[in-house]
Amino acid sequence: MTTVEPIRDMRDIRKIESVLKTQGLRDLLLFKFGINSGLRISDILNLNVCDVRNKSYVELFEQKTGKHKKFPLNTQIRSLLKKYTLDMNDDDPLFTSCFMNRMTRNTAYEIMNRACEIAQLDINIGTHTLRKTFGYHHYKKYKDVALLQKIFNHTSPATTLFYIGIEQSEIDDTYLNFNL
Repeated sequence: MTTVEPIRDMRDIRKIESVLKTQGLRDLLLFKFGINSGLRISDILNLNVCDVRNKSYVELFEQKTGKHKKFPLNTQIRSLLKKYTLDMNDDDPLFTSCFMNRMTRNTAYEIMNRACEIAQLDINIGTHTLRKTFGYHHYKKYKDVALLQKIFNHTSPATTLFYIGIEQSEIDDTYLNFNL
């Protein structure tokens, strides 16, 4: 099994967003929600409209760990949610398939994989790419593994470091630019 990667380049994120905009608001929101929340896909797909409608925070118990999670929704996600949920009922699943059933992990993967193919990106993609992309960019901005560990509800910093997905070239740069 191949390990999935974060999307490291912001230009690639923008390419995927551009592709997903043409596919519809649902697919774009799924992507944007994932890369801005750091949630596992199982937790994203388990959300109902009432969990996010007119909310500034999302609260849930993670399916994998059973741990409580609370995080704010940024203005971009709130705006997309407002448009997307306009004609939906509170008890509707937030993300549904074309058959109006709750979206599956496989469907989410197909959406992501197809968008990357259309954008001509050569990365090891998976639904966990969304979570890893959040982790990578959060770390690059704040350089705080402990905070990211808390956000991810990880028990070990080593697990969090794995998510960050720092490449060898970045490690090499630190060596080449480190002089005592």
